[in-house]
Amino acid sequence: MHKRFFLKASAAALALSCAAAHAADTPIKFQLDWRFEGPAAFFLQPAAKGLFKAQGLDVQIDAGSGSGGAVQRVASGAYDMGFADLASVMEFHANNPDAPNKPVAVMMVYNNTPSSIMALKKSGIKTAADLSGKKLGAPVFDAGRKAFPIFAKANQIDNVAWTAMDPPLRETMLVRGDVDAIAGFTFTSLLNLEARGVKAQDVVVMQYAEHGVKMYGNAIIASSKLIQENPEAVRKFLRGFTQGAKEVIARPAEAIAAVKARDGIVNVPLETRRLQLAIATVVNSPDARAEGFGQVNAARLSLMASQVSDVYATKQRVPVAAVWNGSFLPSAAALDILPRK
Repeated sequence: MHKRFFLKASAAALALSCAAAHAADTPIKFQLDWRFEGPAAFFLQPAAKGLFKAQGLDVQIDAGSGSGGAVQRVASGAYDMGFADLASVMEFHANNPDAPNKPVAVMMVYNNTPSSIMALKKSGIKTAADLSGKKLGAPVFDAGRKAFPIFAKANQIDNVAWTAMDPPLRETMLVRGDVDAIAGFTFTSLLNLEARGVKAQDVVVMQYAEHGVKMYGNAIIASSKLIQENPEAVRKFLRGFTQGAKEVIARPAEAIAAVKARDGIVNVPLETRRLQLAIATVVNSPDARAEGFGQVNAARLSLMASQVSDVYATKQRVPVAAVWNGSFLPSAAALDILPRK
């Protein structure tokens, strides 16, 4: 009798303890930069594997519609953290110096900007110098288009005319010959061109990182409010993310299952290739291996801030010290996740 009572009491206590632990999980609303495509596995996989939960976090991940939107939603307080192009974060700081809740980059994921200029070989464009006098196309908010003056200066390009279009029309207009070249993310536009019947070997890809533009790409951002009120939550998120990122880099084909679980209509082979391309070009790049996953180089960061101030024509100069805070990063040993090439 006493034994049965003890067992029941123990079970009840355990249930209450689990419920209390679950109730204590810190809620984090996380805004992606784009749709549930291959690279989103970096966030969806650790969530699906319970790596955030193991850190005491209840993370909600939502699809996005661009880096600018992610920055705005974190700044508004609608989201606690997000994933966005560092240039967009810099632009927001410089144009909104009095905003009370400016997002701060806390971990670099895309060590290089994914931006490229792409042309079809049949156009006769072979090198960056061949772009002078040509018609280029991209949405007005495209990161590569906004940063093109840096690319143009590094490669002595002039007299370029831009055509604006909605994102779904970018690759179609290149295939039709409406524009001579396009700006876009390598792992987005190249695969979109293939989907329109163009073979990869028939595309000239000029990655910004290989043409003198050393701008950083997407980083994990956190609101100033979260950093001030719960800095430990930021540390926990980055620990869980890093554990998941190690698995995603090692086994991208398996990680796509987490993306498929969030959007049942995704093309698994296509998104696997997209993820693999993102890893190869911007996550496990030579610059990333030199600087260390998640981290930045101070001189390179300062140069980018100066470039963004100039080409984005911001109201004020980008305040370098305010846009980046690397104090929440996991240990160097934990960040050592990039395979040697």
